[in-house]
Amino acid sequence: MTEPALASREIALVDLLDRLLAGGVVITGDLTLSIADVDLVRVSLNALITSVKADMATPWDR
Repeated sequence: MTEPALASREIALVDLLDRLLAGGVVITGDLTLSIADVDLVRVSLNALITSVKADMATPWDR
């Protein structure tokens, strides 16, 4: 039985991060702390992580 070509291929962490940041990554999550089924604290996380082009104008450059 042979392994698929992608399964045996190694990818460096830097290459993986470069590919993810080029397209963008969205991270979402919820954390709820509760005692006796009473919600005390709720934290909601929504983050967009992407690379920025150096030649793009910023709002402060106007």
